[in-house]
Amino acid sequence: MHLCIFNPEHDLCLAKGRAHYVPPRSAVDFARRDAAIMQVLYPGATCCSVYDIENSNFQFSIFNSVIAWGWDAVVKHELLKRGAPEPLLPTDGEVCTIRELQHRSTILPLQEDCHAVHGLEEMESLLKEREHWVMKAPWSGAGRGLRWVHGALTSIDRDWLQKTVAAQRCVIAEPRRDVVADVALEYSLSTFMGYSYFRTGSGVYKENIAWSDDRIETTFGLKPIRAKVEQWLAANVWPRYHGPLGIDLMVCVDGSVHVAEMNVRHTMGMIAHAKINKQ
Repeated sequence: MHLCIFNPEHDLCLAKGRAHYVPPRSAVDFARRDAAIMQVLYPGATCCSVYDIENSNFQFSIFNSVIAWGWDAVVKHELLKRGAPEPLLPTDGEVCTIRELQHRSTILPLQEDCHAVHGLEEMESLLKEREHWVMKAPWSGAGRGLRWVHGALTSIDRDWLQKTVAAQRCVIAEPRRDVVADVALEYSLSTFMGYSYFRTGSGVYKENIAWSDDRIETTFGLKPIRAKVEQWLAANVWPRYHGPLGIDLMVCVDGSVHVAEMNVRHTMGMIAHAKINKQ
């Protein structure tokens, strides 16, 4: 029997990088309210937030596996504190690997014209080549950790860049693109589950669109980039990590498709894909 822990605060926890971190109340409330969505992927499982396990008599012994939305040091620490048997949880090394894979520099080999920037001079040099960029913190999520740059760095941009580099080793500079659609490749245990097609606003996930895999693949011409991504995953990710993973893609007005993000965790696209295929 599965115990599924819904921890949408996962990306925030990765950014903090430590086990002792209290996520925002809004994230905890979201986790408690919507934990049941994981039953779409794991029918019959017990689904909850780690913060719902307050009773010291909680029977971890009835479960043969613990599945988290995303594994990080915080959720592991909270489960251990509540009595979860360590053999049911990933090792500290596995948690560290997930965090390192989630660092945005990991997928730079799949991203044309994107750069790891380590200082102001590098970013200013890029601005001489191209006027519009997005600067991204390597560990961030839900629309956080993004700054849009137009022509020159403001004083706020400069401060943000220097603080982010000091905390997270670099900043990822990505060209601004004319995006017309957001799609994703969804994987479970290194196996391709299918595609998802979704809407975002200011970098934040909004909703999924109920299209079939065939329609998404054909409409946006995704076969070539899927083949490229899977070759890279086979060489660089699957030997180190065996779990849920999503690759977000941007489809541009000129028809080109670019890798945007890698999520080393479950995704809302997986939930949507599973719902569509059950209809």
